[in-house]
Amino acid sequence: MSQQQRNWFARHKTLTATGAIVALVVIGATGCEDGAGTSSNGSPKQEQPAKTGGDKGSSAPEKKKAATIDGDGDFEVGADVKPGLYRTSGNEDAACYWERAKDSSGETDSILANDNVTGTSYVLIKPTDKLFKSSGCAEWEAVDEKASGTPKATLKGDGGMFKVGVDIAPGTYKSTGNEDDGCYWERSKDASHNTDAILANNNVSGTAIVKVSKTDGYFKTSGCGDWTKTG
Repeated sequence: MSQQQRNWFARHKTLTATGAIVALVVIGATGCEDGAGTSSNGSPKQEQPAKTGGDKGSSAPEKKKAATIDGDGDFEVGADVKPGLYRTSGNEDAACYWERAKDSSGETDSILANDNVTGTSYVLIKPTDKLFKSSGCAEWEAVDEKASGTPKATLKGDGGMFKVGVDIAPGTYKSTGNEDDGCYWERSKDASHNTDAILANNNVSGTAIVKVSKTDGYFKTSGCGDWTKTG
């Protein structure tokens, strides 16, 4: 091999080696960007926050709101209000008046049941009712007839209507200090307020003692001294 050829190969090897070095530098720079958290210009990469699984999957399901009836108005059963059990609470001075009616004539004989309410009242609106009227009442809320509760052993004497086993525990209750037959109590089998739903009732002066059975549907009290469970 001539001297000229050896010099060409020597130069060629040098250029090839230099090219390899340059390639390594480029590859190394690319590797640094992926592995070391720096960009090609040497500045630190900004880390992106990790995405969560999304609000839709992590949020708790919304609780279904109970059906309600406004405290004032006439409501057609089936169109404006569904049949079922409803409750209103927080009424004062018997200012709340409600009525179940068999038609919209407004005549007295169209009334199926009605009441003036202080405190709480339950009303069972039947599928055969045509109209439900409410005046001066707090909002009515639909109630599950099979719902459970924490029954109490003491009751406000003007508290209104209590569901047995849910609001009031079965047992014997006493109310004292009643005057002029101003205390009225009632045991009933349901919340229809029909006359045939009443199991027992009385107007009392002095002391009243009532045994509320576990088979009773409701206990109603109006104008009485507070009731205390005695047995």
